[in-house]
Amino acid sequence: VPKEDLIKYSAITGQALYYKGENDLQHKIIAIVEEEGAEKASYPLKLLLSEGELIIASTGKNQSTGNHATQDYHVKGPVAVFVTTTSVDTDEEFQNRCLVLTVDESRSQTQAIHKAQREKHTLAGLKKHHAKDRILRQHQNAQRLLQPIHVVNPYARSLTFLDDKTRTRRDQEKYLNLMAAIAFLHQAQRETKTFVDGSETIPYIEVTLADIALANELAHEVLGRSLDE
Repeated sequence: VPKEDLIKYSAITGQALYYKGENDLQHKIIAIVEEEGAEKASYPLKLLLSEGELIIASTGKNQSTGNHATQDYHVKGPVAVFVTTTSVDTDEEFQNRCLVLTVDESRSQTQAIHKAQREKHTLAGLKKHHAKDRILRQHQNAQRLLQPIHVVNPYARSLTFLDDKTRTRRDQEKYLNLMAAIAFLHQAQRETKTFVDGSETIPYIEVTLADIALANELAHEVLGRSLDE
């Protein structure tokens, strides 16, 4: 992602996020190196993901009177949160708000990693290393071109999802958001439509069947692991 959209932490204290500037976290990715470093901030992170904002009333001294006074702090989302961990025992309430990706521990994957490590020490590896920054810049610039726009799914009512567990109330939303994200990324290849609400004209793009097919392919990888207890 573009560097201006990323906030990376090794650890976060319990109250730190509440005292960020009102718009400091809006539309940012919060990347936490290790889940253990975010344990104390688990509650505000969950609120940011679910409610899209943080509101705290805190007591402090009034500078002019010296008396204690209550001050409200408001931090706006939405945010994306990216956490890595090697622990099996993670906060279940935090985890079910996330897409869970697991490491491929197969021997073939280890062989592929070893091959890539050896390749890095060759002339071809040196050339790839120098090409990496150019490729990253291209991807980041492509993301900078994306514009805010509403996404409508004309097929939403025809879709189905598992309903045998209460947690799937959140997981279906992840599934639908996956389709919306794919459509959003392809906004330049989509026809922009509009509807009128009073005096306001609202632009939007639509999810296609190709977007749903790709979301289904990805969902087997990410939602299948998320639902695996």
